[in-house]
Amino acid sequence: MGEIIFITGGQRSGKSSYAQSLAEGFSQSPLYLATARRWDADFEQRIERHRRDRGNQWRTIEEPKELSRLSLSGETVLLDCVTLWLTNIYHDSGYRLQESLDYARQEWESFINQDFRLIVVSNEIGMALHAPQMSARHFADLQGWVNQFIAARSTIAYLMISGIPVKIK
Repeated sequence: MGEIIFITGGQRSGKSSYAQSLAEGFSQSPLYLATARRWDADFEQRIERHRRDRGNQWRTIEEPKELSRLSLSGETVLLDCVTLWLTNIYHDSGYRLQESLDYARQEWESFINQDFRLIVVSNEIGMALHAPQMSARHFADLQGWVNQFIAARSTIAYLMISGIPVKIK
């Protein structure tokens, strides 16, 4: 296992921009690991905005769920983001919380079992009101537990607040 830098925070807190600047500081040719599925026109626009925000030196791999099938040893990888990865897992499991959690943990352990520098972006969604729908509450639980799981295995962790990185580990 190589170095893992975990970056979490709220929506539009500056996580992706900070992660990109870190990756560009480590490598002249970083790899962007995109987990988003193209759900609708809004997602297409978000994906395109992220592409425009990255320079030509970036290479991109799109993998919405099976991260462990990728061989990334020796690379500087920016995984953006855990929340979309978990959305795919949760959706594909039929919104079953425990099945999603078990899959995510197992997949993560297999994924990080290679020698690379990994910068991980995630959302801190558990700081808002409890959702009225059970599936949304369960997703917030899933996100929180997986964030803890990843952060425990990270070398360094940051919480982004209003564009400012606060080192928490």
